[in-house]
Amino acid sequence: MLPAMRVLAVPVKSLERAKSRLSPILSPVERAALSLVMFEDVLDACLAQAEWETLVISHDEAVLEVGVRRGARPIVEKGRSLLDAVRQLEGDTPRGSSPSNQLAVVLADLPLITDQALRTALAAGPRKGVVAAPAASDGGTNLLLRRPPSIIAPRFGRASFAKHRWAARRARVPFEEVSLPELAFDLDRPDDLNRVVAEGRATRTRSACLEMGVPERLRTRAFNS
Repeated sequence: MLPAMRVLAVPVKSLERAKSRLSPILSPVERAALSLVMFEDVLDACLAQAEWETLVISHDEAVLEVGVRRGARPIVEKGRSLLDAVRQLEGDTPRGSSPSNQLAVVLADLPLITDQALRTALAAGPRKGVVAAPAASDGGTNLLLRRPPSIIAPRFGRASFAKHRWAARRARVPFEEVSLPELAFDLDRPDDLNRVVAEGRATRTRSACLEMGVPERLRTRAFNS
């Protein structure tokens, strides 16, 4: 069991299977590279939270190596899904009913995330309860904070935000929605790349998009469609 009472966890899909919906624009190698730098942008925001311990869970050795090098605790993923990974994390984090035991799951495909946006989310809500940031694209959950981790069961995937809210209501515990654009935007589709480039912030993800010539590829794709 980990000694930290405040845990930030970043589950990362295997790079070889990452972001298949970007295949009209990027090759498998490019999608893997983009996923890795996007994970690092998320990791930057997590490691900036001084009072929290950051964990990285993945099947991918390259992801775990980056996490170790940056100062995060690596966990080798055993399951096959995001939900499996979150449940595995629950077994490696402090248990008990004390709200000082906190587990925040942050998805690894949030290229606009900032230190401050994450800090705001982690400070939201009451001392005991659930805090969540919805995904604008599909109603999923891009961030889930539980105080304590056992207060409700995790749900991830399409429309999971509403499921988390309903689970909190059924458990009669407070639920706080955090609506911030930095946490609401997850990169999945080719058109999402336009927004990353247009934002103009100096992130690893934007730099990678520019190095890969993404703006030109998107213009060519639009012209040919």
